[in-house]
Amino acid sequence: MKAIGLFLMMSSLVLLSYSQSNLSYDEGRLLALENAWNQAEQNKDVGTLDQLLAPQLVYIDYDGSLQSKQEFLATARATDLHPEQITNEQQSAHVFGDCAVITGVYRERGIYKGKPYTRRGRFTDTWVKINGTWQCVASQSTLIQH
Repeated sequence: MKAIGLFLMMSSLVLLSYSQSNLSYDEGRLLALENAWNQAEQNKDVGTLDQLLAPQLVYIDYDGSLQSKQEFLATARATDLHPEQITNEQQSAHVFGDCAVITGVYRERGIYKGKPYTRRGRFTDTWVKINGTWQCVASQSTLIQH
């Protein structure tokens, strides 16, 4: 419950900053949800991830592996994976009624199986408004070579 309260507070602050730009409400909301996803993954907050991701999620990871929602949540829960920081940059939101496509660049660093890792990649996330709530139905990322 504490995580949901923190999520709502952070979302409100992010939405306020987006409202001062030229983004629509839905565009700002979706970019805030993308940031909430990063925070939830970084903090291993599987409850928040469960709310953000649609039951039909199709997740294609940077290595080409395909995961269902349950498989993605199991990866997020894994005890040998410790993301320390996940941030997005160069994000853009394109809303088409009750569907939206978010693109951007992510940076991630952490510890996996006791070894440090860093990644930088591009992502495309597809969101659908289901019963008035935005949920991600598809996500794909590709590593950017350094």
